[in-house]
Amino acid sequence: MNTLNSVALSSIDVYQRWLSPLKGFRCAHAALFGGESCSAAVRRLVSEQGLVGGRAEIAARFQTCRQAYGHLLGAQATGGRVQGVCCCGPVPIPFRCG
Repeated sequence: MNTLNSVALSSIDVYQRWLSPLKGFRCAHAALFGGESCSAAVRRLVSEQGLVGGRAEIAARFQTCRQAYGHLLGAQATGGRVQGVCCCGPVPIPFRCG
């Protein structure tokens, strides 16, 4: 495994261990569709394909998460409730569900 992949995987591990628990463990994609969170999906992709080799799938996953966030935000505006934080940008955006 090359250094770039090792750094990416270590960074994801730190995020999952220390930051994700503070925000509620789930991204918008996982909140809407179930299954693995974006950090778990990206970790898997980097492990299987490498950071460079998996970049298209990683970008697609984050785009789908952004769309899921938009859908959940719309549900919130119409009275639905969602809980979590969107992981798809530099600033975490909280939302509620339930």
